[in-house]
Amino acid sequence: MKKLHFNGEGRSIWGDRSEIRSVVARVARHPAARVLGIIALATIIFAAALAPLSSLIVEGWLRQDLDIRSRLIFRSVRDRLQSSQLGPDNDLTPYLERIAEDERLLALGYCSETGRLLYATSLMPKDVSCETIRQGTTTFDVSSVAGTRAQVASVALSSGTKSGHLLVVHDLSFIDERSGKAKFYTILALTGASLGLGLLAVGVVLTLMRGWARAIYSAIAGARGTGATPPRTAFPSDRDFEKLLNTLRVERKFTEGIYVEWSPATLHQLLREELPGAQVMIVSNREPYIHNLVEGKATLQIPASGLVAALEPVMRACGGVWIAHGSGSADRETVDSRDRIAVPPAQPDYTLRRVWLSDEEQDGYYYGFSNEGLWPLCHIAFVRPSFREADWGEYFAVNAKFAEIVVEEATCDDPVVLVQDYHFALLPRMIRNRLPKATIITFWHIPWPNSETFGICPWRNEIIEGLLGSTILGFHTQFHCNNFIDAADRFLESRIDRESGSITLGGRETLIRPYPISIEWPPSPLATQPPIDECRRRVRERLGLSSDARIGVGIERFDYTKGILDRMRAVDSLLSLHPGWRERFAFIQAAAPTRSKLSTYSSLQNEAARLADEINKRHGVRDWKPIHLVVRHHEQDEVYELFRAADICVVSSLHDGMNLVAKEFVAARDDELGVLILSSFAGASRELSEALIVNPYDTTSMATAIDRALHMSESEQRERMRLMRELVRQHNVYGWAAQMLIHAARLRKRERIMTEDPSTQRDGASFDFEKLFTEPLR
Repeated sequence: MKKLHFNGEGRSIWGDRSEIRSVVARVARHPAARVLGIIALATIIFAAALAPLSSLIVEGWLRQDLDIRSRLIFRSVRDRLQSSQLGPDNDLTPYLERIAEDERLLALGYCSETGRLLYATSLMPKDVSCETIRQGTTTFDVSSVAGTRAQVASVALSSGTKSGHLLVVHDLSFIDERSGKAKFYTILALTGASLGLGLLAVGVVLTLMRGWARAIYSAIAGARGTGATPPRTAFPSDRDFEKLLNTLRVERKFTEGIYVEWSPATLHQLLREELPGAQVMIVSNREPYIHNLVEGKATLQIPASGLVAALEPVMRACGGVWIAHGSGSADRETVDSRDRIAVPPAQPDYTLRRVWLSDEEQDGYYYGFSNEGLWPLCHIAFVRPSFREADWGEYFAVNAKFAEIVVEEATCDDPVVLVQDYHFALLPRMIRNRLPKATIITFWHIPWPNSETFGICPWRNEIIEGLLGSTILGFHTQFHCNNFIDAADRFLESRIDRESGSITLGGRETLIRPYPISIEWPPSPLATQPPIDECRRRVRERLGLSSDARIGVGIERFDYTKGILDRMRAVDSLLSLHPGWRERFAFIQAAAPTRSKLSTYSSLQNEAARLADEINKRHGVRDWKPIHLVVRHHEQDEVYELFRAADICVVSSLHDGMNLVAKEFVAARDDELGVLILSSFAGASRELSEALIVNPYDTTSMATAIDRALHMSESEQRERMRLMRELVRQHNVYGWAAQMLIHAARLRKRERIMTEDPSTQRDGASFDFEKLFTEPLR
């Protein structure tokens, strides 16, 4: 039969006996109930063990009291008995009866010296034996009427020539009664005290456990970036924890790659589930595919760019539109009427929209402000930046042109736009002004200098304001994030929240976050590579090296930030300090020409050629030379062949954002051999700590590192390489993109909620990032 009852909120609900049993069962399973049950059981056992002891103590005290009473009685009757003629003719029984009227005194008697009971009161127990007294016993217990115990005390007494013993018999029933009470009160007191202390202990434990459980709940919620508050119950239940952990597993699947390997498939799944129907666009200066005229025919070329190497796999996974400067000599001949081309050519996955720039625009925007101004400003390579008003004008105009193209290519009012690198510092604000609902993720691929260094830029405020048009602004490292926040704090009137890593400017918040960039895993060029031994044979034959020659490689663009001259000098130092490596070691420096119109870059290339010739003349023997400088563009297959043929790879950047060459070398070594020598000034050194970390400005230490790498055992090489490969595998470029897209998805959903519910708006800001990244996605 069902009965009406009320829940904790006062609402009536129906329940039956099964529900009551269920509630009782849940209460019984509660941690506090189990603790109290254990305490109660322990208390009963302890009290049961202690109660007999308390009874013995009470009985001992009362028996001592009876002994004293017996002596008092003896003293009170001794004179009368001694003055009387003790014998059968003189009956003293009535006198003894009057004394025995005391409630605890059961009987009195007198035993003659012959062992005969001469006088006894009416209640004298029948089993009292004067013979026992004659045997020397002065106190003993006997059974009395109705099974009541009695204590008999005998005291020697003499009268004239006659002697005997006075018997004093006390009723022991009151001792049994008091002993029983003592047991009861002892058990009651111990139980009460124990339960009281137990409840206090349980209260303390439950408080600690509740705080502990809620802290764990909050920590798990924090790990999934929701900050969900624990339920209002005293303890989060097993079901609460299980639900939260299940949610964490699902979200970690799309944020940290714990349960899945990040790949194009999982990135597709992420986009379907978190950004359904969203248009994804990438804006960069360098295009992923270039068409150049070679002997009158359009030839496809993939540029040597870390940015392209990182983003092209992402676009193949995401689809969408990539907007970039069309710099190839045959680019115009290969696009359609809307300047578009489907790429990759063999299996198109996305659209490349090419933007045309005049020579004047390229000189001012790209070669001028970007690479003679911002590039040396952000890299500590001791090259003075040049800032010219005309260059700034072209930079502004080109950013505005790209903004127009973004708006033109947008198929909705809220696309996800990934703006890439220092060429487009003004673009985020320009897009924001045209597409206010767009989610703009800007990634700065080079370092950001400290505020004092950045302060020399004449247009520092405009650049910072332009970047703060982004929804999310990403850097490779937290150090670069901190530098940007310091610069904004110093040069702009903005609100800085260093704890949450956000900057509010003009009522809109921008999240500043580190996203260490990576490469695709497994790298696609690796699929067509022959075995390691075959790669070594080909490279040795091509360069005329002996079959047992050890090989070192360095691969990058010709840029003064890469430390090409420094690594050549390190090889020179190695051969001077360890001449045993002559004719046994060769260093291959593959360098693609870049920005040759700039004197700094052309001078670097000439200096590298001169230095290589000088070192080769100094250490060369017969047909062997230590440095092979190969100045041309290398396709990805050629790059990976060199990586796989090499014993060591030297990445000696003087200052770099990340430097993906280091990660590409690690990814290429599926034999788990080879040693990476990595500059401490490259962002990759924060992740690939198993490499030999060097200071590229210290030529001798670099030479020592090369010598150590060439002597390193295969077991140590494998141990180091396995750790680095595991890191690159787990944190690949798809995971890098996923982190930014996950944050973008949360921002979009948060903005939609705030738009639908105006009560969530706050004065002076559109988003609360602290809550945004600690609340669950809806």
